Amino acid sequence: MSRSGGKSAKTGRQAGPPLTGRPVAPEEAELWDRVARSVDRVKSKPRVPSHADAAASPPATPVRAVPAPAKPAPRLPPKPPGPPPPEPRASRPPPLVEFERRAVRQVAAGRISIDARLDLHGLRQRDARAELGAFLRAAQARGCRMVLIITGKGDPAAEQDRLAGALGKPQRGVLRRSVPQWLAEPDLRPVVLSYASAGTRHGGDGALYVQLRKRGRA
Repeated sequence: MSRSGGKSAKTGRQAGPPLTGRPVAPEEAELWDRVARSVDRVKSKPRVPSHADAAASPPATPVRAVPAPAKPAPRLPPKPPGPPPPEPRASRPPPLVEFERRAVRQVAAGRISIDARLDLHGLRQRDARAELGAFLRAAQARGCRMVLIITGKGDPAAEQDRLAGALGKPQRGVLRRSVPQWLAEPDLRPVVLSYASAGTRHGGDGALYVQLRKRGRA
């Protein structure tokens, strides 16, 4: 194997002219030295990784993006309170109607039957008022349409009523004047449809025919 001149690729030293077995003339040595200096050294190429190297190296772990903390929603000012709801209107009691004269004559003659009777004789006003309300509501619940309320005589008993009031006793004349007022009061109007003075056979001015409304109807 022959040796070459110039620098060795491994040692980097300057090599002389190739050895040919004869002495090198000075001119040849100088020429060789010029040629060696004019030639650039070959640079080594970067090493290309093989498939085995790629398989041996573990895959890079992906970096998870950390979400930024959510910003709290801005607080809205509280809504001002709205107007209060309107108060429900109280239903008005139904009005009384006129008791027809023909119906009064029919009741007085017995052609229209009286379904129930209430005698308020001997009761004080407070007790008579409570008794009247309870009687009328119970009669309406039973389906009665016509009832008779006995209050007592009127003017002839007025003097006795004044004496009875002074002595703290029941006053019959007061009930005669008060019962029509009670029948027209709002709490009894859903029960009472109309009223009228009774006929002679049922007590005349000392009694009243009272017509009741049907239950559930105002």
